[in-house]
Amino acid sequence: MFGAPSRYGAATAARYRTVDVNARVEGASPHQLIVILFEELMKALDSLRAAELAGDRNRAAPLQSRSLSILHGLETGLDMEKGGEIALSLAKIYREARRLIGITGAGRDAALDQARTMLADVANAWSAIG
Repeated sequence: MFGAPSRYGAATAARYRTVDVNARVEGASPHQLIVILFEELMKALDSLRAAELAGDRNRAAPLQSRSLSILHGLETGLDMEKGGEIALSLAKIYREARRLIGITGAGRDAALDQARTMLADVANAWSAIG
């Protein structure tokens, strides 16, 4: 009687997650913003993998788009002049991850796992810096 129907559960959870992310972003330093982007990217990739395993294409498509958008944002945020070789290496990793996330067909599961592993290594290194 007092509980919300189950169809509202996902929307409510998404709304709370958005409020949480917005609150964290407001007071974040530039370094912390990158950490938050990586956290959101890892969540999107994990959810994408779960949706793929469940065969839920309706849920997978927006998660794939979210992952690709975050990667694009990370890449466009690189300062190639000041970052030098590190920025160039990160750009290559982000492009390869985008390529892997875009793979369809038989090799998709392995490609998603490979992309997540690559990006988790970068995310962990970034978190350890600050």
